[in-house]
Amino acid sequence: MSPAVHLLLLFSLAPSSHEPMPASDVAEAAKQNDGARPNILWLTAEDLSPHLGCYGDAYARTPGLDALAQAGVRYTRAFATAPVCSPARCCLITGMYATSLGTQRLRSQFPVPPEVRGFSALLRESGYYCSNNVKTDYNLRNEQAFIADAWDQSSAAAHWRKRRPGQPFLAVFNFMTTHQSRTGVWPHKQFEREIGSKLSPDQRHDSARANLPPYYPDTAEARRAWARYHDCITRMDQEAAELLRQLDADGLAEDTIVFFYGDHGMGMPRGKRVLHDSGMHVPLIIRFPEKWRHLAPAVPGGTSDRLVSFVDFAPTVLSLCGVTIPAHMQGSVFLGAAADQPRRFVYGARDRVDEVFDLSRSVRDDRWLYIRNFMPHLSWMPPERFSDGSTFRQELRRLAAAGRLNADQLTYAAPRRALEELYDTAADPHQLDNLAASPRHRARLATMRGELWKWQIESRDAGLLAEAQVWDRIGANGTPLDLARDAKRYPLERMLEAADLVGRDEGWEQRVRLLADADDGLRYWAAVGCSAAGSLPEPARITLRQRLADSSAVVRIEAASALARQGETGESLEESLAVLAAALAGDEPEAALHAARALELLGERAFSLRAEMQQALERARGRDSDMMMFIRFSLEASLEQFAGERK
Repeated sequence: MSPAVHLLLLFSLAPSSHEPMPASDVAEAAKQNDGARPNILWLTAEDLSPHLGCYGDAYARTPGLDALAQAGVRYTRAFATAPVCSPARCCLITGMYATSLGTQRLRSQFPVPPEVRGFSALLRESGYYCSNNVKTDYNLRNEQAFIADAWDQSSAAAHWRKRRPGQPFLAVFNFMTTHQSRTGVWPHKQFEREIGSKLSPDQRHDSARANLPPYYPDTAEARRAWARYHDCITRMDQEAAELLRQLDADGLAEDTIVFFYGDHGMGMPRGKRVLHDSGMHVPLIIRFPEKWRHLAPAVPGGTSDRLVSFVDFAPTVLSLCGVTIPAHMQGSVFLGAAADQPRRFVYGARDRVDEVFDLSRSVRDDRWLYIRNFMPHLSWMPPERFSDGSTFRQELRRLAAAGRLNADQLTYAAPRRALEELYDTAADPHQLDNLAASPRHRARLATMRGELWKWQIESRDAGLLAEAQVWDRIGANGTPLDLARDAKRYPLERMLEAADLVGRDEGWEQRVRLLADADDGLRYWAAVGCSAAGSLPEPARITLRQRLADSSAVVRIEAASALARQGETGESLEESLAVLAAALAGDEPEAALHAARALELLGERAFSLRAEMQQALERARGRDSDMMMFIRFSLEASLEQFAGERK
């Protein structure tokens, strides 16, 4: 089964098992409502940047959404909190940053405290009928119970039409049509069968006229990919228009506030999974019927330049519907009489996605974008089993290896990243000119750097420990949220200081001391710093060898990976590889994935473990879980690489 099919099977179609509100209570709620509270319709498109006609994309064919924008308000500065689905959707449903909940890694499925519920559960308790069609992907342990609490129905059949007469509703519809699988990973025949065949010839996009962004090379493959992406957008536009027609046909348009937005940036190379605007900036259109127009920030057809983050959506909807906002929600209300002051900054987080480990954070205001890469030795375009199913991405990899990409294109495809990135988005909308090293911008850099640090501390960023370490610390009954709020068990400031050393040439004495620290989180970051270094001084090499017997599995893995990457040979290399083999064969899935990815990135230096990797692959194929799938991704890529290189 292909990686694309594996991932698509994960998207939940589970019906709700929650008992409906008693009929007497619903009738009373409806009577009290009497049209006094709006219906809410959410139309959510997968993997979509603002590539719509109403946003100025002349290549786009989106008459339905253009008409919605003409009747509503178009937001120019709406941003996801993560450039990938699970953590973004977790934030949308809870009104909390995934980095605070510890749910920022794709399908890690950590628990959250019982008071953290879907905002729709609170709407249900106030008399609303809440339906979700169909994707959930909230990235939580016991997700089925969470879904049952949040929705009256969550299934492919969910619809506002299932509610009782007069009952106000929240209805969510998710469009998979623009998902990365459709825009880039599906084979061409499947794309034509599922998407292309549903468009007339005049609705298709001519690749010769494609308006490629400057971070793409101008090749036939790039043009075909851009045309296919826009074909998917046109088809999604038709699906959105059909739901709006249903709303009109049911006589509900004048009682319903309609939201349309993308769940993060485009599912194209240098879109999804990156913290630049191409991965985080989303379209947001909100249509207010006449009776609710006093809540709108602009007249129909107008725009709002207000900064809006996904963390704001849940409290805003609760406020519009007259429901008390829980104190633990972290967003701001951006609509209505109870709207908060406009926010000055929005924040983003990139963490492990599938088998690809990473940690980057971002902060953006109305002009400046700052990105802090805590693993700068990794590329924005690393090997990714699922994404590499795209023929366009395969071409980018070949062109990069052949030295045929220019500086703009290497902002995505280069083998390493800058430690810090700073962009003037007004002058540089595609974020190609990194100003972090510019003397003229030192004050701006310091301001944005300080704002990011402040947010990480205040929101208690739970991402500074590896997943296996989090499980060790929370035990059977804890949560990452509670852990991150405990400064003794989770010394966030110290871990940020240790992570800040990664990629820097200085600080070796401190790094060596950290390798021997009592806290395994600090030892982990010191070992990551050794992997990222251009070379290892002998004291660090000696201490890393000692860490091969560390009590923490991830510290052992990072130490072994660092030594292998840094040129160990002979018996020393064999000792490091043995540590990775042991972790791969162990019963900790998170540690096994960590080891599998380390081996994949070692490439030919891990060739001697091909038998152990094949055995681990067979074990993973026999177990059905997300972690096992991600382990398969890494091991399959490694073994295919070995086979290709040895031909």
